[in-house]
Amino acid sequence: MPVPDINALDADAAMFAPDAFRLSDVAAELIGKARRFGRRVLAPRAAQHDRDATFPIENFRDMHGEGLLAICIPKSSGGLAADFQTYALAAAELGRYCGATALSWNMHVCSTLWSGPLADDLPMTPAERATHEQRRHRHYRRIIESGVVYAQPFSEGGAAAAGVVAFGTEARPVDGGFIVNGKKIFASLSGAADYYGVLCTERAEGEAASRRNTLYLAVPANASGVSVVGDWDPLGMRGTVSRTLLFKDVFVPADEMLMPHGVYFQAASRWPHMFLTLSPTYMGLAQAAYDFTVAYLRGEVPGTPPVKRRMFPTKQIAVAEMHIMLEQTKALWFQAITEARANPSKEQVLRAYAAQHTVMESANAIATKAIRTCGGQAMLKSLPLERIYRDSRCGSLMLPWTAEICLDRIGREALYQPGEKDE
Repeated sequence: MPVPDINALDADAAMFAPDAFRLSDVAAELIGKARRFGRRVLAPRAAQHDRDATFPIENFRDMHGEGLLAICIPKSSGGLAADFQTYALAAAELGRYCGATALSWNMHVCSTLWSGPLADDLPMTPAERATHEQRRHRHYRRIIESGVVYAQPFSEGGAAAAGVVAFGTEARPVDGGFIVNGKKIFASLSGAADYYGVLCTERAEGEAASRRNTLYLAVPANASGVSVVGDWDPLGMRGTVSRTLLFKDVFVPADEMLMPHGVYFQAASRWPHMFLTLSPTYMGLAQAAYDFTVAYLRGEVPGTPPVKRRMFPTKQIAVAEMHIMLEQTKALWFQAITEARANPSKEQVLRAYAAQHTVMESANAIATKAIRTCGGQAMLKSLPLERIYRDSRCGSLMLPWTAEICLDRIGREALYQPGEKDE
């Protein structure tokens, strides 16, 4: 067996080496598939979609051929059956090569992750579980057979996305289904997805809105009453094309429920790591900023002169500081995604908040230091670091766990037990 060259540099090595992080062979292969796909397919297209603020639909078509649209669909339904940790690591690898695609992919995959392994951890009656199994299998077949893409519009401009109040988008029960009315803002994949996984409040005539009555419905993009409005010209994550979705008297059949009645509310309360799935993209961006810096200082970035800048002590110290921050972030985040489960302990929930905050803030901090360390040429749009910097700045704003919300919850929940009040 040949002895590896410990001095060899592999810029595309796994972010989380399977041996070091004790990953199974199956998980390592799925994560490797995502990494190879990102390097081969996503990286060459990323700059153009960022420049034009166009949705990378061809990436999703290619994902279908690779089976990646079905990464979290159970094997019994024809998918790859990735668990939470495996999916998160795969998403981080995609984020290294195109943040917008990785973030949009998350919105699609969550429709299968939440309705699949996450829902399986939550209590249902035998009848509810049988009906749910039939319904989700139909959704899964659409993805596997036809490459159907799901979105997950969440934000509404108020406190609902943070889990404080009921969603303003409402579903009125009618014969055979629901009539949906409302609005979703920052709706990634708007105009590109085939179905929108809409979180809304089931509310009968005269009934008060309640978070307990949250429904998770798959609304066909071509349904009467669905429209996409507004422009999309943001700082970063431009390829997500997150325009505003409007729903005006949209009929949605009951069979399009992605979760049974009451299950989403249970999930939000008992499976909080479900809201950690935005962080993998930014973990990947942090790695990408570091990788670029090392390659640039070694004179190995394609399209730039082969000039080495690594001999300067100030550059070496900056890379050391970036490396330490990156390893600290990776260690905390890996622990948090490994602990994802139903009914986690208080310590595990606090660690999830801490991981979310750390990833979202560290990604931009590393990208900021990368630009300063590499110098003026790194700001050019012909190089990826400028895009990585802009994309990474958006992470702290992402609901439902923004950086501010994470700080607020860590402070409050560390100091108070459930039900405690100050008299």
